[in-house]
Amino acid sequence: MTTDATAPLARQRQDRRLAAFGGPPAVPEDMRRFPWPVVTEADHEAVRRALDSGLLVSDMDRATPVSELEERWGRRCGTPYCVATSNGTTALALALAALGVGPGDEVIVPALSFIATGLAPLHQMAVPVFADVDPVTFTLDPASVERLVTARTAAIMPVHLHGQPADMDVLGEIARRRGLALIEDAAQAHGAIWRGRPVGGLGDAAAFSLQVTKNLPTCGEGGLLTLAGEGVAERARLIREFGEVIRPGRDRDYVSYTLGWNHKMSAVQAAFTLSQLDRFDEYEVARHRNVSALLDRLAMLPGVVVPRAVPGSTHVMHIIRLRFDPGRAGLPDVTPGAFRRALHRLLRAEGVPVSRYQVMTLPQQKVFTDREGFGRGYPWVVSAGPPPEPEDAVARAVIEDSLTLQKRHLHPEAGPALQRYADGFEKVWENLDLVAHMARAR
Repeated sequence: MTTDATAPLARQRQDRRLAAFGGPPAVPEDMRRFPWPVVTEADHEAVRRALDSGLLVSDMDRATPVSELEERWGRRCGTPYCVATSNGTTALALALAALGVGPGDEVIVPALSFIATGLAPLHQMAVPVFADVDPVTFTLDPASVERLVTARTAAIMPVHLHGQPADMDVLGEIARRRGLALIEDAAQAHGAIWRGRPVGGLGDAAAFSLQVTKNLPTCGEGGLLTLAGEGVAERARLIREFGEVIRPGRDRDYVSYTLGWNHKMSAVQAAFTLSQLDRFDEYEVARHRNVSALLDRLAMLPGVVVPRAVPGSTHVMHIIRLRFDPGRAGLPDVTPGAFRRALHRLLRAEGVPVSRYQVMTLPQQKVFTDREGFGRGYPWVVSAGPPPEPEDAVARAVIEDSLTLQKRHLHPEAGPALQRYADGFEKVWENLDLVAHMARAR
């Protein structure tokens, strides 16, 4: 029986019991979900203006929200040309097509990325070649890239994964020395900086996603492609719209001069993103403040490896990937995978919304292992020789021992919730003996 004198002590003991075993969760239900994007009256008004204007497609004889977004984003990235697209995946494919990457070519991509990075070369009948990643930044390992370049290599496609820029100095030097195109997959890295320069202007082309979960979102799907050369930009516009020459002041002749797609963005999508762009820097400052406070607390826990920006760069923390080292946590006999699985269960029970995000590397995906492609083994059979074997040992280890936080931290007012997430981590770490027992049992 609990007396009045012992009640506070009893509550204290109960409060530190893990939620998976009957204790109260560290994170209240109302702090587990934050809406993203933040939709304001300004966003509604921007969409209404676009609807009322009648300028609902991109091929108009005057300025539209699409052309305004292209101009603003190109200026922000320090590039002379920007082409809006239907999504980030089509932006990647359009970049490859505009740079002349095609059947039989090889494109080096990281083994750890979203599936679109590997699919984009296939859509050009090119073969993706998978290089390993750096264990700290999760971006392309230049040494792995160097080993995988062959006479058939046409391009390198570094991914600024989770918002950390890849080492564009070394990768750029490899591309220049080998005569290769350099295409940034910046789908998760809006606003990131590398050595004083914004991503999007560090190679021949760069693809951004405006999908609704991104740091800079639209109201659904959208993409942006920044380009350094006028000729490549003209070809990108040509391919984007049926292979036709469609530009203000020129009558449309409905002649397709080359193979093209319909990868255009709508004015409503562009108007929404333009409104979001007005608040982009403000949200970015809040996110850095909130996430830094979270990571400072998590870094104090033995065995938690938190992401940090490479010196001379900014990491925009689109996704927070945490690695877990059982040896540093004082559990040398526990495997990293078992440690991560036990943590995943216990943290979720505490209300911390961690997830795995990827469960396999890109070269492990069936679309690449089965080589079905377009049927009969295309595009692999077009190549003059077998592609190099993928390198993904580090990527596999990262997937095995890491968990991610996604989307909730993007909201500028998520700071208090992130502190509750830190409470959940600390509570679990107070019970590492139980974590170890669960990990060993599995």
